[in-house]
Amino acid sequence: MTFLMHRVQICRHASLAIKAVSIVLVALFFCLPFVAFAQEPVSEQDRLALVDPFIGTGPDGHTFPGATVPFGMVQLSPDTQIRPFKQSYKWASGYRYEDTTILGFTHTHFSGSGHSDLGDVLLQPISGDVQLEPGDIEKPGSGYRSRFSHKQERAEPGYYAVDLLDYGIHAELTVSSRVGVHRYTYPIGKPASVLVDLRSSIYNYPGKVLWSRLRIRDDGTVTGVRETRGWAPGRQLYFAIRFSQAIQQHSLYDREPLPVEYRGFKTPGTTPENTQAMEGRGIVAVFGFHPQAQPLVVKVALSSVSEDGAIANMDAEVPNFDFDAVHAAAKATWIKELQRMDVTGPAAVQKNLYTAMYHALLSPNLSMDVDGSYRGPDNQVHHAAGFHFVSNLSLWDTYRAQQPLMTLLAPEERTSDLVNSMLASQRESPFGILPIWQEQGLETWCMIGYHAVPEIADAYLKGIRGFDADEALRAVVASASYGPYGSLDEYMRLGYVPVDHDDEAASKTVEYAFDDWTIARMAAAMKHTETADTFTKRAANWRNNFNAKDGFVEPRLANGEYRVPFDPTRAGAGSGFTEGNAWQYSWYQPQDVQGLIDLLGGRQQLVAKLDAMFDAKVDPHQYADVEDISGMIGQYIHGNEPSHQLAYLYDYAGEPARTQERLRQIVESQYRPAPDGLVGNDDLGQMSAWLIFTSLGFYPVAPGSNEYVIGRPFVEDATLHLPNGNTFKVAAENLSSSNAFIQSVTLNGKPLTRMFLRHDELIRGGELRFVMSPKADATWSTQQLDVPYSMTRAH
Repeated sequence: MTFLMHRVQICRHASLAIKAVSIVLVALFFCLPFVAFAQEPVSEQDRLALVDPFIGTGPDGHTFPGATVPFGMVQLSPDTQIRPFKQSYKWASGYRYEDTTILGFTHTHFSGSGHSDLGDVLLQPISGDVQLEPGDIEKPGSGYRSRFSHKQERAEPGYYAVDLLDYGIHAELTVSSRVGVHRYTYPIGKPASVLVDLRSSIYNYPGKVLWSRLRIRDDGTVTGVRETRGWAPGRQLYFAIRFSQAIQQHSLYDREPLPVEYRGFKTPGTTPENTQAMEGRGIVAVFGFHPQAQPLVVKVALSSVSEDGAIANMDAEVPNFDFDAVHAAAKATWIKELQRMDVTGPAAVQKNLYTAMYHALLSPNLSMDVDGSYRGPDNQVHHAAGFHFVSNLSLWDTYRAQQPLMTLLAPEERTSDLVNSMLASQRESPFGILPIWQEQGLETWCMIGYHAVPEIADAYLKGIRGFDADEALRAVVASASYGPYGSLDEYMRLGYVPVDHDDEAASKTVEYAFDDWTIARMAAAMKHTETADTFTKRAANWRNNFNAKDGFVEPRLANGEYRVPFDPTRAGAGSGFTEGNAWQYSWYQPQDVQGLIDLLGGRQQLVAKLDAMFDAKVDPHQYADVEDISGMIGQYIHGNEPSHQLAYLYDYAGEPARTQERLRQIVESQYRPAPDGLVGNDDLGQMSAWLIFTSLGFYPVAPGSNEYVIGRPFVEDATLHLPNGNTFKVAAENLSSSNAFIQSVTLNGKPLTRMFLRHDELIRGGELRFVMSPKADATWSTQQLDVPYSMTRAH
């Protein structure tokens, strides 16, 4: 009951109705996984129904409910509020479940990002009089926004529908990879219009739109472009719009809000109603249609290259106005993708996991036209030969579990596309480095590390060969050697990043060291001994920020001294850490946990540190002003990535039962099938991938090691349909609330006497079988077992 009350407090911003439903769902989630009977695997249709795109649209998940296809360019979804820039964090996906009005439908969204942009090309269907400004939420009828109700709202993979109550319009959305398709059913007898607002943008501010253009071509196709100065500076997005009915009238406006000293000359005699084109920074267009013709279908294609590229994308993917055919194709695509994993169990567990799988399959996103053209990090147009260029790379997040999961769920070609896209970006980068956090081909410089490196190394070490390995090795070395980036020059000179001039210094040192280790692993596998030796030495640099006197990673000055005073709970600006503090980052050396144990003085000292972290008494208000610190269990922060491997570290200390206890504590408090069911940003699938791996009973603590550390299962039965055609099954006998510990584990019928799986064992297919029991009978969890990989060998 204490936990239920805690969850209700977390949902304090949601409506009372949502809170009541949430309490019921929590009860279901905790009770249903442990019933004695098993259910049959779900059908194709049931599998779709078990995906709930509303999960994570509440307080902190930052997911969107709209229509998209796996890894698609278009994410067509409603935007409920566009707040001023400094108030935008809660609306990073454009939509929050507790909102009551919809501004319109835009075509680009990130899924679960902690910072944001996009929200491109807003369309709002309108019946009756048209207003050109969004209006005030508190004053219905004051603008073009419309009220809506969740009672008349529906979301499923590839489809979204809602009633716009102020207009009496039923709006439906579906997509192909590059085209969003709308279907609007208007009330009979009222003027029918579609408003297009090129000003609206997620994380908006005055002047964000650098320039925009819209024109009506002779055949009625509307094309245009918008260039913005957002997360990705100078991002250009081109579009093409076609309507299933002839445009009866139109009006084009430039409602530029900023004073402009020089506007140039206007064509004499033009009015909003008779001009065919307009350019400016505040473009709004209104298109009118015959009110008796129903429904109206609207196609919107995107391109980062050109207007003609957008038209070609539309012609190739959605040549007609058959909304149902596009919806059916999107549905079939999702059914195929969701069949890559079978989960048997209660509906609440299935809904959590199939939705997690759905979210994990949304990014990275296709970012090229049908002819292979794309815009690279130099903002120039290039051509992808033999691969699909993908972007929206949240690498600080996804290298940990989301991309490792893709090597098990997605065809190898998808990982090869990702690696080839990053290699192309490195060739085209003005700085000659791999992406850091890339948005539609452009660098944003968000977050730290060079985490394209572990994704490339992990792919190579897993035997994926759809890219030039020699070029890949050169690229990862170049990225790890570019001194001007992120204090790398000082890191290479001193062996650590000094905090004198870098507020994130301690975090950078330990993250750089991990990335360096993955380079060493890849180089060694390729027989590049000198490179392997160099980066093996750099992989130990995490030690240079570890103060053995108190057992914490601490900010260190250029003169070699640790900065004082030191407070391990300090986070945020000036702390020396990135979106965390010493309580999370001190245990971030996944390549060398045994080395950490040695510095701490033994296994029990690591257990004591981890227990102190989980059990700390913390006032959450202490971190109210630090973005992305959420989902706290003591000083463990599940809502942000630096904590994600920490519960598994008990295994390295010979205490797997403690790992099992902590994982249960995390799963039961951080995930559930409700709009507020993600306690932190999903971060383009990382939070969801963590849940999938953990539910299966293992996790990639150190990507590049080719090992998965055993945790404990949270499903009775699951099957992975692997990219090579093999299947890997996980079964958990006797799983219940009282049988939450591992009594025995077998791999293909043979006892497993170690706390990890190898990737080659998993990819060959087979069965991992757990027998669960009370803690007192959990013999496997208390016996001496081989520990996972560490650079430092166990004594």
